[in-house]
Amino acid sequence: MLIGQIELFDDEKKTGIVKSQEDYFEFQQSCWLSSVPPEQGDEVSFDVDDGEVVSMRLIAETLAPVKAVKKRLVAAFLALFFGFIGAHRLYLGYYKFALAQIALTVLTHGYGVLWGFIEAILLFSGQMAKDSKNRPLK
Repeated sequence: MLIGQIELFDDEKKTGIVKSQEDYFEFQQSCWLSSVPPEQGDEVSFDVDDGEVVSMRLIAETLAPVKAVKKRLVAAFLALFFGFIGAHRLYLGYYKFALAQIALTVLTHGYGVLWGFIEAILLFSGQMAKDSKNRPLK
């Protein structure tokens, strides 16, 4: 088992490069075993067979329980006041959802505010309780 860091990941091609010490290995997303998708900068443990990555997972999943990093109340207030531009989604790491909220607000001349308001209620009530890395909110 090797330990390294993802240097590059192409979400469209579902391929990437992981670096361990001075060696680089290409990998396919099909060898990814973690519940969240791989991202550049992730620390990973992986197995190599004949120079090819055969399995890979986040080190954080194998070493310790996942700890909360982001605060639920911060996300809730961002959703309440800036939900129409997806500020809370950016804070939680859901970049594509944030872009969708901005697009909805622009295309509907402001009705994206409803999406932010509804998600503020979900955050305040605890129904929305995880960030994009599947970590609980504080």
